[in-house]
Amino acid sequence: MLGFDRKAARWTWTAAMVLLLLRAIYEIRETLFVLVIAILFAYMLTPLVDLVNRFLPGKSRAPGLAITYLLLVITLVVLGIEIGTTVAEEATSLIAKGPEFFRNLEATHVNFTLPGYLESLKGSLVGRIQGLLQAHSNDILGYVPSAGLKLLSFSGYLLFVVLVPIISFFLLKDGADIRDSLVSMVAPGPRRDMWVNIFQDTNILLGQYVRAMGLLCLATFIVFAIVFSVFGVPYAILLAAIAFPLEFIPLVGPLTAAIIIIVVTAASGYPNVLAVLIFLGAYRLFQDYVLSPRVMASGIELHPLMVILGVLAGEKLGGVPGMFLSVPAIAMVRVFYRRMVIAVASAPIVTELHEPPAPAHPPAESA
Repeated sequence: MLGFDRKAARWTWTAAMVLLLLRAIYEIRETLFVLVIAILFAYMLTPLVDLVNRFLPGKSRAPGLAITYLLLVITLVVLGIEIGTTVAEEATSLIAKGPEFFRNLEATHVNFTLPGYLESLKGSLVGRIQGLLQAHSNDILGYVPSAGLKLLSFSGYLLFVVLVPIISFFLLKDGADIRDSLVSMVAPGPRRDMWVNIFQDTNILLGQYVRAMGLLCLATFIVFAIVFSVFGVPYAILLAAIAFPLEFIPLVGPLTAAIIIIVVTAASGYPNVLAVLIFLGAYRLFQDYVLSPRVMASGIELHPLMVILGVLAGEKLGGVPGMFLSVPAIAMVRVFYRRMVIAVASAPIVTELHEPPAPAHPPAESA
């Protein structure tokens, strides 16, 4: 007989609401990405804001935030004048030499030898690369103007660049109140304690990750700029500036930066491409096994295989932003899972004691 099952209806309604929520998140994904970037930017500024507030009277964070933002604007203006001008000049020179760039790349010969069969493999690989460049150089040169127009079309995103510091300002000013408001939506008890612990762990995790990545990117720019300038590598500051943001993307970013650097140095006629290649390999080993473990501390404890799969999945789901957010997203999922397991394990076990049923008839008395 057909009837209305309340439990099935409740599960159906919950599934429909979850699907609707996921659809809404997908539709506003760009806005959420701006919010996430603002959150990460706020984490990066938090140590400086706390340092400034130590020397200011009162408990309000607004004066410290104002001074921090003023220092940030001054720093960006100075760096824009000193470094941005050089980067713009080198980029203009590189674009202007586009045809010569590809001709040099097609004619480039790798002037180092390898033992045995590796030498023949190297010759075959270099020959194939040069053949591909000769076959498609016209197509690549034809794409350069359209790529420039596409780059100009991204000027509409300047609004988001302005919004990120504004949103970060309010997050730094009222972040604690926002967190307390979210926690107060959960009834007091073990569940609220679980969410408080999740917020605390996430706060520590994102703070360590963002500040560590900022230091690693800054170290990459400084070291690359100094070494390339000392080596006499063409477009030294431009190449260091390209490697700076790519360091934020795990695995794929540094590899992409290394390929760009090798291609540009080889096509520019630089004679010591092998020295640049050795430097890139040595710096990557130093970055991954010496510098990164020290600045990253124990905040991100992910297996390399998990990072690789996360980056690939992030690229499929959200392109470059998905790759950028893959590692912190996986780490946050792990934090949530661990806190859920701890909450379930520490929950009290309630057992009901059932008394044996009373006999239907009293036992007969013995004579």
